[in-house]
Amino acid sequence: MRANYQKEGLLLVVSGPSGVGKGTVCAALRKRMPELTYSVSATTRAPREGEVDGVNYFFKTVPEFQNMIEQDELIEWAQYVGNYYGTPRRVVEETLASGRDILLEIEVQGALQVKEKFPQGIFIFLVPPTFEDLRKRIEGRGSETETSLNSRLHAASDELKQIEHYDYVVINDKVEKACERIQSIILAEHCRKDRLVISE
Repeated sequence: MRANYQKEGLLLVVSGPSGVGKGTVCAALRKRMPELTYSVSATTRAPREGEVDGVNYFFKTVPEFQNMIEQDELIEWAQYVGNYYGTPRRVVEETLASGRDILLEIEVQGALQVKEKFPQGIFIFLVPPTFEDLRKRIEGRGSETETSLNSRLHAASDELKQIEHYDYVVINDKVEKACERIQSIILAEHCRKDRLVISE
């Protein structure tokens, strides 16, 4: 008898309300797990200070993004607080087929679309310790007007109601603790019995 794990990689989707710290947690997770492939999303929002095109996001104009939709180049896309966000298809499919795990850091709307197309994915919902923590994190960016802050908080409240569609919930109280929890999830998923192939 020979036992091996299936070679197809895991599709890891980390999502949660705006301001919960998805980017910070995913960046820390990638440092701890350099073997993870990171799926860079496309967006029409303006770059924040320090963000680099092709590293943090593929920054697109609205016509460029709409062309990607028309050409079926995205596995998901959504409009969020006036901007488009989406995940390019090719890198995701090629990474999974090669046996490597891929990490998607996306908004809630997009995550639900991915779940329809990739139900075998691992869906992780990141939450703040309290809603007040969420407000402070968004305010701390220094890039929000009072109107956009209220818009993001209202959207976040709606997004928290989508928690039932996820496999796991991780509280982002401390970044390192959140990373440890996600690493535990990844290890457990790799050891699932339905990923084991037994041959004579």
